Amino acid sequence: MALDFAAGCFGGAAGVLVGHPFDTVKVRLQVQNVDKPLYRGTYHCFQSIVRQESMLGLYKGIGSPMMGLTFINAIVFGVQGNAMRMLGRDTPANQFLAGASAGIIQCVICCPMELAKTRMQMQGTGEKKSSRKLYKNSLDCLVRIYRKEGIQGINRGMVTTVMRETPGFGVYFLAYDVLTRHLGCEPEDPYMIPKLLFAGGMSGIASWLSTYPVDVIKSRLQADGMGGVHQYSGIADCVRQSLKKEGWRVFTRGLTSTLLRAFPVNATTFATVTLFLMYMRNGDGSALQDCEPQAVPLQPTSM
Repeated sequence: MALDFAAGCFGGAAGVLVGHPFDTVKVRLQVQNVDKPLYRGTYHCFQSIVRQESMLGLYKGIGSPMMGLTFINAIVFGVQGNAMRMLGRDTPANQFLAGASAGIIQCVICCPMELAKTRMQMQGTGEKKSSRKLYKNSLDCLVRIYRKEGIQGINRGMVTTVMRETPGFGVYFLAYDVLTRHLGCEPEDPYMIPKLLFAGGMSGIASWLSTYPVDVIKSRLQADGMGGVHQYSGIADCVRQSLKKEGWRVFTRGLTSTLLRAFPVNATTFATVTLFLMYMRNGDGSALQDCEPQAVPLQPTSM
């Protein structure tokens, strides 16, 4: 079990390093003021951040997801694997249910982590060297929010996080299961790794497409009140105001950078997990029995 846990952590870390710049762009586009937009689109946002804040600007807030990786991967991989064993049969429907159960449980860690990440990503927008920082780092961000707003404050956006993660992880594991069954991944297949990369990447895209509008609302609620003034009173108010000011297109804001991020992040994560298990198990093939998630990062190494 420890080996699977370590593999999940390494895979998640690789995914965060690859995808965090895209996530920063996504958040900036999602929450920018429609009346005075700073960015015209995904490429312009990338270009502006690098020019105004340097390359490090793209990695603002990375400390929070890195800190939460251990717990999130342990929860997701552990819960999904145990749920599959409890459900008994390895079917696409059970893959969805197991993934959804993993998604809802890991929200306890995911929500505060993403709150800190969002606040850090929005801090010092357009400034190479911020003259006045609200937060020193992700941990300081959560501590300050807790002191000011209590438990409710650090769980801001929890409902929308649950609404996103529950079906999102269900779709993710379902899509991965369907793709790997269709592609066929055998240990002796020379194209096993490319197939794994493709399945992981496309599953990530499917997952984001299924829940992206909810993610826009979540980002807006978590960024709200950063300057001390709250614009939204809740989820319904955020949806209403966003639709009134920006129309239905508001729910696709930042989607391009999200999809650009989804493929390499999920492809990298699964490839890293698989390769880590393969080498740690001395190439005996047990890590590569097939490409289904519970057979790669989820099953215990030994009973």
